[in-house]
Amino acid sequence: MTTIRLLIAFDGTDYHGWQLQPDAPTIQGEIEKCLAIIHNRHVTLHGAGRTDAGVHATGMVAHFDSEKSLSSHHFLKALNSMLPASIRILEATEEPSTFHSRFSAKSKTYHYSIFNGETLMPQQRLYSVHIRAALDMAAMEECLKHITGEHDFASFETAGSRDLSLNGSRGSTRTIFEACILKTSSDSFCFSIRGDGFLRHMVRNIVGTVLEVGLGRRTVTGFIDALESKKRSAAGTMAPAHGLTLLKIYY
Repeated sequence: MTTIRLLIAFDGTDYHGWQLQPDAPTIQGEIEKCLAIIHNRHVTLHGAGRTDAGVHATGMVAHFDSEKSLSSHHFLKALNSMLPASIRILEATEEPSTFHSRFSAKSKTYHYSIFNGETLMPQQRLYSVHIRAALDMAAMEECLKHITGEHDFASFETAGSRDLSLNGSRGSTRTIFEACILKTSSDSFCFSIRGDGFLRHMVRNIVGTVLEVGLGRRTVTGFIDALESKKRSAAGTMAPAHGLTLLKIYY
Protein backbone atom coordinates (compact mmCIF):
# COMPACT_ATOMS: atom_id res chain seq x y z
CA MET A 1 0.00 0.00 0.00
CA THR A 2 1.16 3.52 -0.82
CA THR A 3 0.10 6.63 1.08
CA ILE A 4 -0.84 9.48 -1.26
CA ARG A 5 -1.03 13.01 0.09
CA LEU A 6 -3.23 15.54 -1.72
CA LEU A 7 -3.13 19.34 -1.63
CA ILE A 8 -6.67 20.49 -2.41
CA ALA A 9 -8.30 23.79 -3.31
CA PHE A 10 -12.05 24.20 -3.41
CA ASP A 11 -14.88 26.67 -3.65
CA GLY A 12 -17.16 25.65 -0.79
CA THR A 13 -20.23 27.57 -1.98
CA ASP A 14 -22.23 24.58 -3.21
CA TYR A 15 -21.06 22.08 -0.59
CA HIS A 16 -22.12 21.14 2.91
CA GLY A 17 -18.57 21.33 4.18
CA TRP A 18 -15.69 18.90 3.96
CA GLN A 19 -16.96 15.88 5.88
CA LEU A 20 -18.88 13.11 4.15
CA GLN A 21 -22.66 13.29 4.60
CA PRO A 22 -25.16 10.72 3.29
CA ASP A 23 -27.64 13.10 1.65
CA ALA A 24 -25.63 16.23 0.84
CA PRO A 25 -22.69 17.08 -1.44
CA THR A 26 -19.38 17.46 0.39
CA ILE A 27 -15.77 17.90 -0.67
CA GLN A 28 -14.70 14.57 0.85
CA GLY A 29 -17.65 12.84 -0.79
CA GLU A 30 -16.85 14.17 -4.28
CA ILE A 31 -13.21 13.09 -4.08
CA GLU A 32 -14.09 9.67 -2.65
CA LYS A 33 -16.46 9.08 -5.59
CA CYS A 34 -13.55 9.59 -7.96
CA LEU A 35 -11.20 7.41 -5.90
CA ALA A 36 -13.80 4.64 -5.97
CA ILE A 37 -13.86 4.75 -9.78
CA ILE A 38 -10.06 4.56 -9.96
CA HIS A 39 -9.84 1.66 -7.47
CA ASN A 40 -13.12 -0.11 -8.24
CA ARG A 41 -13.79 -0.09 -4.49
CA HIS A 42 -14.44 2.42 -1.72
CA VAL A 43 -11.36 4.36 -0.62
CA THR A 44 -11.46 6.47 2.54
CA LEU A 45 -10.00 9.95 2.26
CA HIS A 46 -8.59 11.30 5.53
CA GLY A 47 -8.73 15.10 5.77
CA ALA A 48 -6.62 17.37 7.92
CA GLY A 49 -9.80 18.75 9.48
CA ARG A 50 -13.36 19.77 8.79
CA THR A 51 -14.62 22.91 7.11
CA ASP A 52 -18.15 24.23 7.40
CA ALA A 53 -20.67 24.60 4.60
CA GLY A 54 -19.70 27.57 2.46
CA VAL A 55 -16.08 27.74 3.65
CA HIS A 56 -13.35 27.72 0.99
CA ALA A 57 -9.79 26.36 0.86
CA THR A 58 -6.59 26.91 -1.05
CA GLY A 59 -4.55 24.53 1.09
CA MET A 60 -6.60 21.62 2.44
CA VAL A 61 -4.54 18.46 2.86
CA ALA A 62 -5.87 14.90 2.79
CA HIS A 63 -4.44 11.42 2.26
CA PHE A 64 -5.51 7.95 1.23
CA ASP A 65 -3.89 4.52 0.96
CA SER A 66 -3.74 2.82 -2.41
CA GLU A 67 -2.58 -0.52 -3.77
CA LYS A 68 -2.63 0.84 -7.33
CA SER A 69 0.71 1.03 -9.15
CA LEU A 70 0.03 4.59 -10.26
CA SER A 71 2.38 7.51 -9.74
CA SER A 72 1.23 10.42 -7.64
CA HIS A 73 1.17 12.52 -10.84
CA HIS A 74 -1.24 10.06 -12.46
CA PHE A 75 -3.53 10.30 -9.43
CA LEU A 76 -3.51 14.10 -9.74
CA LYS A 77 -4.41 14.01 -13.43
CA ALA A 78 -7.04 11.31 -12.99
CA LEU A 79 -8.79 13.05 -10.11
CA ASN A 80 -8.82 16.46 -11.79
CA SER A 81 -10.29 14.92 -14.94
CA MET A 82 -13.28 13.65 -12.94
CA LEU A 83 -13.82 16.25 -10.23
CA PRO A 84 -16.16 19.22 -10.67
CA ALA A 85 -14.46 22.52 -11.52
CA SER A 86 -15.08 23.76 -7.96
CA ILE A 87 -12.56 21.22 -6.60
CA ARG A 88 -8.98 20.89 -7.77
CA ILE A 89 -6.02 18.76 -6.70
CA LEU A 90 -3.00 21.08 -6.71
CA GLU A 91 -0.40 18.51 -5.70
CA ALA A 92 -0.19 14.76 -5.12
CA THR A 93 2.84 13.22 -3.42
CA GLU A 94 3.83 9.85 -1.97
CA GLU A 95 4.37 9.86 1.78
CA PRO A 96 5.64 7.36 4.37
CA SER A 97 2.93 5.15 5.88
CA THR A 98 3.38 7.06 9.15
CA PHE A 99 2.03 10.28 7.58
CA HIS A 100 -1.46 11.36 8.63
CA SER A 101 -3.00 14.52 7.23
CA ARG A 102 -4.64 15.38 10.54
CA PHE A 103 -2.32 14.04 13.23
CA SER A 104 0.93 15.05 11.50
CA ALA A 105 -0.18 18.67 11.10
CA LYS A 106 1.64 21.27 13.21
CA SER A 107 -0.46 24.37 12.49
CA LYS A 108 -3.02 25.91 10.14
CA THR A 109 -3.61 29.38 8.74
CA TYR A 110 -7.08 30.76 8.04
CA HIS A 111 -7.91 33.99 6.26
CA TYR A 112 -11.21 35.77 6.73
CA SER A 113 -11.93 38.34 4.00
CA ILE A 114 -13.77 41.63 4.50
CA PHE A 115 -14.77 44.19 1.87
CA ASN A 116 -15.12 47.57 3.56
CA GLY A 117 -16.18 49.76 0.66
CA GLU A 118 -19.45 50.99 -0.77
CA THR A 119 -19.99 48.58 -3.68
CA LEU A 120 -18.85 44.95 -3.64
CA MET A 121 -18.10 43.48 -7.05
CA PRO A 122 -20.49 40.60 -7.83
CA GLN A 123 -17.58 38.22 -8.45
CA GLN A 124 -16.46 38.65 -4.82
CA ARG A 125 -19.81 38.29 -3.09
CA LEU A 126 -19.23 34.60 -2.28
CA TYR A 127 -15.73 35.11 -0.89
CA SER A 128 -15.82 38.34 1.14
CA VAL A 129 -18.19 39.70 3.76
CA HIS A 130 -19.40 43.21 2.92
CA ILE A 131 -19.34 45.79 5.72
CA ARG A 132 -20.09 49.37 4.61
CA ALA A 133 -19.70 51.06 7.98
CA ALA A 134 -16.33 52.47 9.04
CA LEU A 135 -14.25 50.09 11.14
CA ASP A 136 -11.80 50.92 13.92
CA MET A 137 -8.80 48.99 12.61
CA ALA A 138 -6.55 49.86 15.54
CA ALA A 139 -9.07 48.49 18.06
CA MET A 140 -9.49 45.28 16.07
CA GLU A 141 -5.73 44.79 15.85
CA GLU A 142 -5.52 45.29 19.62
CA CYS A 143 -8.07 42.49 20.11
CA LEU A 144 -6.01 40.14 17.96
CA LYS A 145 -2.95 40.74 20.14
CA HIS A 146 -4.87 39.27 23.06
CA ILE A 147 -5.65 35.95 21.36
CA THR A 148 -2.02 35.17 20.51
CA GLY A 149 -0.36 32.59 22.71
CA GLU A 150 -2.02 29.73 24.59
CA HIS A 151 -5.56 30.38 25.80
CA ASP A 152 -8.75 28.59 26.70
CA PHE A 153 -10.99 29.48 23.76
CA ALA A 154 -14.24 28.10 25.22
CA SER A 155 -15.86 31.51 24.62
CA PHE A 156 -15.43 31.05 20.87
CA GLU A 157 -16.36 27.36 20.72
CA THR A 158 -19.65 26.24 19.24
CA ALA A 159 -21.40 23.35 20.99
CA GLY A 160 -20.42 19.96 19.58
CA SER A 161 -16.86 21.04 18.83
CA ARG A 162 -15.31 18.09 20.64
CA ASP A 163 -16.06 14.98 22.68
CA LEU A 164 -16.34 16.26 26.24
CA SER A 165 -16.13 12.70 27.62
CA LEU A 166 -12.53 12.17 26.48
CA ASN A 167 -9.98 12.00 29.27
CA GLY A 168 -6.53 13.55 28.88
CA SER A 169 -7.48 15.86 26.03
CA ARG A 170 -6.43 19.52 25.91
CA GLY A 171 -10.03 20.62 26.17
CA SER A 172 -10.68 24.01 24.60
CA THR A 173 -7.09 25.22 25.01
CA ARG A 174 -5.32 26.14 21.78
CA THR A 175 -2.22 28.12 20.84
CA ILE A 176 -2.42 30.98 18.34
CA PHE A 177 0.98 31.69 16.83
CA GLU A 178 -0.03 34.72 14.80
CA ALA A 179 -3.14 36.88 14.43
CA CYS A 180 -3.14 40.06 12.39
CA ILE A 181 -4.96 42.14 9.81
CA LEU A 182 -3.61 42.13 6.25
CA LYS A 183 -4.63 44.89 3.87
CA THR A 184 -5.40 43.38 0.46
CA SER A 185 -6.62 46.49 -1.40
CA SER A 186 -7.80 50.03 -0.64
CA ASP A 187 -11.23 48.68 0.38
CA SER A 188 -10.39 45.13 1.45
CA PHE A 189 -8.55 43.34 4.21
CA CYS A 190 -8.43 39.94 5.83
CA PHE A 191 -7.97 38.57 9.32
CA SER A 192 -5.05 36.12 9.22
CA ILE A 193 -4.94 33.61 12.08
CA ARG A 194 -2.45 30.76 12.45
CA GLY A 195 -2.75 28.27 15.29
CA ASP A 196 -1.97 24.71 16.33
CA GLY A 197 -5.64 23.79 16.08
CA PHE A 198 -9.11 25.27 16.03
CA LEU A 199 -12.38 24.47 17.75
CA ARG A 200 -15.63 24.28 15.79
CA HIS A 201 -16.49 27.75 14.42
CA MET A 202 -13.63 29.23 16.49
CA VAL A 203 -12.28 31.52 13.76
CA ARG A 204 -15.74 32.71 12.72
CA ASN A 205 -16.70 33.41 16.35
CA ILE A 206 -13.47 35.34 16.97
CA VAL A 207 -13.94 37.38 13.79
CA GLY A 208 -17.57 38.12 14.60
CA THR A 209 -16.63 39.40 18.05
CA VAL A 210 -13.66 41.44 16.77
CA LEU A 211 -15.92 43.05 14.16
CA GLU A 212 -18.28 44.14 16.93
CA VAL A 213 -15.32 46.00 18.44
CA GLY A 214 -14.49 47.49 15.05
CA LEU A 215 -18.07 48.72 14.70
CA GLY A 216 -18.05 50.29 18.17
CA ARG A 217 -20.58 47.84 19.61
CA ARG A 218 -18.06 46.40 22.07
CA THR A 219 -14.84 47.71 23.62
CA VAL A 220 -11.43 46.04 23.51
CA THR A 221 -11.83 45.49 27.25
CA GLY A 222 -15.17 43.84 26.55
CA PHE A 223 -13.47 41.53 24.07
CA ILE A 224 -10.84 40.55 26.63
CA ASP A 225 -13.55 39.95 29.23
CA ALA A 226 -15.40 37.69 26.77
CA LEU A 227 -12.24 35.66 26.11
CA GLU A 228 -11.49 35.27 29.81
CA SER A 229 -15.07 34.36 30.72
CA LYS A 230 -14.83 31.00 28.87
CA LYS A 231 -18.55 31.38 28.11
CA ARG A 232 -19.85 31.34 24.55
CA SER A 233 -22.72 33.63 25.57
CA ALA A 234 -20.20 36.37 26.42
CA ALA A 235 -18.77 36.52 22.90
CA GLY A 236 -20.27 37.96 19.74
CA THR A 237 -22.23 36.68 16.76
CA MET A 238 -20.56 34.15 14.48
CA ALA A 239 -19.33 35.65 11.21
CA PRO A 240 -20.75 34.20 7.94
CA ALA A 241 -19.05 31.13 6.49
CA HIS A 242 -18.31 32.44 3.01
CA GLY A 243 -15.65 34.91 4.16
CA LEU A 244 -13.46 32.11 5.52
CA THR A 245 -10.68 30.32 3.63
CA LEU A 246 -8.37 27.58 4.90
CA LEU A 247 -5.15 28.99 3.48
CA LYS A 248 -2.42 26.55 4.47
CA ILE A 249 -1.57 23.61 6.71
CA TYR A 250 1.97 23.23 8.02
CA TYR A 251 3.71 19.90 8.65
